Amino acid sequence: MTKMTSLPNAADFADVHDWVFDLDNTLYPHHIDLFAQIDRNMTAFVAELLQLAPEDAKRLQKQYYRDHGTTLAGLMLHHGINPDSFLERAHAIDYSALLPDERLGTAIRALPGRKFIFTNGTVSHAQAAARALGILDHFDDIFDIVAADYVPKPAGETYDKFMSLHRVDTRHAAMFEDLPRNLAVPKALGMKTVLLVPVNLGTAVLESFERADTAENGADIDYMTDDLTGFLEAILR
Repeated sequence: MTKMTSLPNAADFADVHDWVFDLDNTLYPHHIDLFAQIDRNMTAFVAELLQLAPEDAKRLQKQYYRDHGTTLAGLMLHHGINPDSFLERAHAIDYSALLPDERLGTAIRALPGRKFIFTNGTVSHAQAAARALGILDHFDDIFDIVAADYVPKPAGETYDKFMSLHRVDTRHAAMFEDLPRNLAVPKALGMKTVLLVPVNLGTAVLESFERADTAENGADIDYMTDDLTGFLEAILR
């Protein structure tokens, strides 16, 4: 059952020694809206590639995101694009909205065991964002879309690649994500699952499959919180 609280039962995490974090809208709050820059870049790429009007490109981009896990996966499947050129364009963004977060860094560093970033973005994007937050040095590794052979979460094979590479015992691991559908596989594998939601969830503009209150996979979420730092500090207490 999903627990609508930012204060976890620390005992639920007592045996966790592998901590897996998504990047965008997870390690930094949704309201910073860094991903909006990536979204605009992807729409522009689709518009130029397919010679579409901006509104049509936006509609197709979102359709691919919804149906295939990422816009990139849809473009590769239907249009055979070079993923490297797309990723370089998508992540050409300004990271100045991200500021060092000492509390978050202290909490992540204090977690017992290993810490990973597991993202549908790139290593370079994750490094830039985590470096801006002042938390990059606290992670053991970053598993990105390239390591996943461009098959994004929520595909089960991508979780298998990550778990196998790092020999993660899922019975002693936790996954932090902002998309409900990306927690279905971790939950099935026995991981603790935590969904990060916007501070003002009721007024946030989200796709239907991004909302925990409408998602069919709500049962895959152990906890929801809008405060990652506070949540980790409560575990450590």
